[in-house]
Amino acid sequence: MSNKQGSKSAPQHAAKRVPRAAPAQQVRIIGGLWKRTPLPVLAADGLRPTPDRVRETVFNWLNHLLDGGWSNIACLDLFAGTGALGFEAASRGAARVVMVEVNTPAMRQLEITKEKLHAEQVSILRSDALSFAQKTAGAFHVIFLDPPYEQGWLPKLLPLCERLLVADGLVYAESEMPLTPESAPDWLAGWKVIRADKAGMVFYHLLQREKLP
Repeated sequence: MSNKQGSKSAPQHAAKRVPRAAPAQQVRIIGGLWKRTPLPVLAADGLRPTPDRVRETVFNWLNHLLDGGWSNIACLDLFAGTGALGFEAASRGAARVVMVEVNTPAMRQLEITKEKLHAEQVSILRSDALSFAQKTAGAFHVIFLDPPYEQGWLPKLLPLCERLLVADGLVYAESEMPLTPESAPDWLAGWKVIRADKAGMVFYHLLQREKLP
């Protein structure tokens, strides 16, 4: 039999190009033992990791205020998300880091990262931040408070942070507005802003309880 095709040639099909999956969005640990380690950012409602440059500034503040002494520091991350803040603290030598996260896929990713880093000082708890803060008594030196915006989390949680902190403990708070003496809401009463800055539309602050006379 002849191998010749008929006069009407068969259509030539171009090879299909399989689109590459877009690389997962990532943030990275800025300093310490796990410096440059990437942390995946899942697509989840309200998940808005603190940008690298903001964390670099914040941890410079904390290093100065703590005199670089992380080895006795206990941290609480109430909206852990990617774990960027909590793992950063652990990377720098924090003795204990408690991460609270209500989103199940995000919590599973936190556990994967913890196992990858062998981060034994990190505890990951699945809980709503408000429920955890209401039911927990602790002695944390630093609380990371980076909630979703426009949901009224800071007024609910900041008053509860007082009993979770040691006497001179610090709260890192991100918000969509500046927390200044001129615009201080009622729920900020009794707290002082000791550091503050802005990056884009993000206002970030370090807060401390005012000392009684």
